[in-house]
Amino acid sequence: MIELTNVSRWYGQVIGVNDVTTQIGPGITALLGMNGAGKSTLMKLITGQLRPTTGAVKVFGEEPFANPNVYRKLGYCPEIDSFYEHMSGRAFVRYMAEMTGMSPKQAKDRAEEMLHFVGMSDRANRKIKGYSKGMRQRIKLAQAMVHDPEIILLDEPLNGLDPVGRHELMSVLEGLANNGKSIVVSSHILFEVEQMTRSIMLLHRGRLLARGDLRVIRELIDKHPHKIRIETPQPRELTERLVHIANVVNVNFDPDGSVQFQVRQPDSFYSALNQISQQGDIVIQSVSSPDNNLESVFRYLVEA
Repeated sequence: MIELTNVSRWYGQVIGVNDVTTQIGPGITALLGMNGAGKSTLMKLITGQLRPTTGAVKVFGEEPFANPNVYRKLGYCPEIDSFYEHMSGRAFVRYMAEMTGMSPKQAKDRAEEMLHFVGMSDRANRKIKGYSKGMRQRIKLAQAMVHDPEIILLDEPLNGLDPVGRHELMSVLEGLANNGKSIVVSSHILFEVEQMTRSIMLLHRGRLLARGDLRVIRELIDKHPHKIRIETPQPRELTERLVHIANVVNVNFDPDGSVQFQVRQPDSFYSALNQISQQGDIVIQSVSSPDNNLESVFRYLVEA
């Protein structure tokens, strides 16, 4: 659906996006990075708001810049609000539907459908200027989906939403992805994104550091030993069994009685741990890894 080839975008002497090559298909793809990483610039290139300085951007095989054929297939939620504040949410979404070429009747029906979809039907008659941040985010999502686009791009949609609102939005996006839509979500809220999808793109200073499934990316970072924390009433006995495994790099005993291993090859370590557990003479209460999360992966890549 989306293809970028050696794409760069410069703002004078400032690099927005630097030599990015990637493809994005159906499902939810999270575009991650700190503020200033280039997420918004990349979205503006895909939506045709910007033209690349070098390289090529293709959406359904066409260049998106100033291309109405592509615009019809895109839905976009910008990070910065741009509403007609005097309008009600219902009137705004209906107006945006009419802007796509729908008849007034079609626009009304479709607007009602989307307002219900984002949970705003009962509040849509209020003027937008009185909306909370979360309500504004929902209205933005409704207008982005009102023309039933094949690709929906959401720039920092989780900002300003309370935990319930974030959960509801993620459920909505999951439903869209299951229906074959391509959803691109930019965010710096790593924990929430990790619950939403395993398909990620990590940006840092305009460069694409990594792309793909989170677990696969973590396995490729062999420079950093994998941390595994084990709770057991017999930490030293367990350590004696495991420390002779060739891929154990370091062992630390925590004050709470648990033990943390650093290993190079976690799969072989887990296999050995499983064999010890089956023997039954050492009790293993829990096994966890602080490195199996998106924040750790991002930190390793940025600091590498």
